Amino acid sequence: MGRTRPVTQDKAGAFFLATLLLWFVSVWFEILFNRKTELVYIIAGSGFYQLANWVCRRFVSRDPLFVNTTVSLLHSSITSASVVFILVNQWLQNGSSEMFEHSQLFGGTWAWAHQALCFSCGYFAYDQWDMLHYGLYSGLIPSILAHHLLLLICFTLALYRNVTINYLILTLICELHSIFLHVRKIRRMAGVRDAKSNIVKAEWVLNWVTFTFARVASHILITAKLILDSHKFGRGVELPLALLGMFGMNMLNTFLGIDLFHACKREINPRHTNTRQE
Repeated sequence: MGRTRPVTQDKAGAFFLATLLLWFVSVWFEILFNRKTELVYIIAGSGFYQLANWVCRRFVSRDPLFVNTTVSLLHSSITSASVVFILVNQWLQNGSSEMFEHSQLFGGTWAWAHQALCFSCGYFAYDQWDMLHYGLYSGLIPSILAHHLLLLICFTLALYRNVTINYLILTLICELHSIFLHVRKIRRMAGVRDAKSNIVKAEWVLNWVTFTFARVASHILITAKLILDSHKFGRGVELPLALLGMFGMNMLNTFLGIDLFHACKREINPRHTNTRQE
């Protein structure tokens, strides 16, 4: 029997589906009519993660949430490895002296950075579709769908104009932390919830370490860099859009940190939590 969705959820789904279709048409227009064939990596990314979804659904589980989380874990792992490779490769080839100069971060493109950003952009389009298709969202304005729409807009505008590519690669360092968010979610769905287990303890340590350094610290440093170099930007929309995006990222990090704290507290002291709820 099919699940009945609230009217507000249907309206939200219709809106985000329409924006996703417009985005898709825009990407193909750039590839076919403006001859930006390098953007084909976006389509490749979407296709790759959709294929991973089908494989997982065929051989592992048919639970939409489990499949979606597993593919998200795959994306976080691939993107994290790609970002680390890009940064190390750039440092080994050219050194770190000019690596974080404004001219490099704004107008330059490190080796493989464009392809990595396109591939990740393709994932967010796939994930948006998967969540819409299986109703993996809730609320009048689902935060996860709004987050993905914002990323698709920022990423594709940068890719179309070939600016701030390296800045956006740096923001993807946070995917290191996303690995452990997805691992925790899959672990709990698999029924592994013993807080005294060494695996659970190690996971929480890695969760907090990567949250602090790969997500919070990196995004604060990027925001500070944008503010310090604000006079070097032109009169275009790049600086306002970048600052708005980083403000949103930092706000999301704050809410995520609060959620993590409460989740950690519940998992470590389940009896205390249950007593309070009673």
